[in-house]
Amino acid sequence: MALLGTKGGPAIRKGSPMPTASLLSLAGQQVVVDCGLGVTRGLADQGFALKDLSAIVITHLHSDHYLELGPLIHTAWTAGLKVPVQVWGPAGLQACWDGFLASMAADIAYRIHEEGRPDLAGLVQLHPLRVGDRVQIGALALAVGQSLHPPLTETFALRFEGAGRVVVFSGDTAHNPALADFAAGADLLVHEAMLAEGLVPLLARIGNGDGRLMAHWQRGHTLAHEAAALARAAGVKALALHHLIPSDDPDFGPEVWARHLAAHWQGPLHIGQDGLRIAL
Repeated sequence: MALLGTKGGPAIRKGSPMPTASLLSLAGQQVVVDCGLGVTRGLADQGFALKDLSAIVITHLHSDHYLELGPLIHTAWTAGLKVPVQVWGPAGLQACWDGFLASMAADIAYRIHEEGRPDLAGLVQLHPLRVGDRVQIGALALAVGQSLHPPLTETFALRFEGAGRVVVFSGDTAHNPALADFAAGADLLVHEAMLAEGLVPLLARIGNGDGRLMAHWQRGHTLAHEAAALARAAGVKALALHHLIPSDDPDFGPEVWARHLAAHWQGPLHIGQDGLRIAL
């Protein structure tokens, strides 16, 4: 398991982490979970051969989770991809993929005609997800739960099971007590996290948002201590904090995150950093 991009939100600055993306390697299957900006480089840096890309799951349609979906698949295609890629996510992904193909039509046609590559459109199969779905991805069983991320409604938590291990992704979500049952007994819970005292400085650094952005953070995301309490309630074996808000403020480094969780979680804890590998 690798956290490829651990930043909450789409903006990047010098030295900041990259937006959300993960690589789950379990039961002989590799699944990319979310495709924020930088996912392609993150995969390459993990030693992942892009031509072997086969499965992608998108949790919801915010840019920091799917901005690089098309570019990842296209780059994999130029790197030798010749077998179908299965993509699961909200129904709106079809419009995203169709728009990407249209935007790159001249380049795709050129590479088919001049380089002999297979038709890229024919290599991608999109599957809309709904809460309650159960999907088989190779030897992995995927169960789809509901995350709480208004105003979107197609927002998913993911539970992967295979080879006797369970990994759960919270997706972007407000504090969601129901997730404790969904994540019950997992070997690893990968949960988004936010520090309340970091929000005002973050809003000031962004500079072109207002109180509506603050309201979104507060109604659509989970405070770090809430994520820790949920992990304890679910009886998970380890907790990884992901999609960190803030993620690039030196006043809120890993030691600050750990301090905020100390009273709420005493088990194995992984504070998200780009490229972090977590053994399962």
